[in-house]
Amino acid sequence: MKDVPDTPAELKQRALRYLVRREHSRAELERKLSPHAPSQQAVQEVLEHLLSRRHLSDERFAQERARSLSRKYGPAKIRHDLKARGVSDEVIACLSSPEEERRAREILARKYREPAGSREERAKRARFLQGRGFSADVIHRLVLRGED
Repeated sequence: MKDVPDTPAELKQRALRYLVRREHSRAELERKLSPHAPSQQAVQEVLEHLLSRRHLSDERFAQERARSLSRKYGPAKIRHDLKARGVSDEVIACLSSPEEERRAREILARKYREPAGSREERAKRARFLQGRGFSADVIHRLVLRGED
């Protein structure tokens, strides 16, 4: 790593290289660019330029991240992940959540091939779904009532 900060053009190129690999939230990109920038103002200028050209979008990042996480996790876990990556509450609230119960059922089917036989096994499955971020209502319907 060089000791001299990047020029504005180099900083913009670095940001575009990050965005080519995958979507980033504004906060993530700001954190990644800051060590290479001569000032915080230079980082803000690059981010504003990327926003104006629609190369950077928290909404697009949130949708893509939620889509990729929804195969394994529930809405609570996805919201927590997005919040940790600097996505605003307004953007998170705008995300449409597909059928939570259907996703939970699919995740249970992949993890457990046979129905739960005992109360302990149902409790284990309930803890599994809870850890994945599914709501108590869905867990109760699927596992504790024995609908899995």
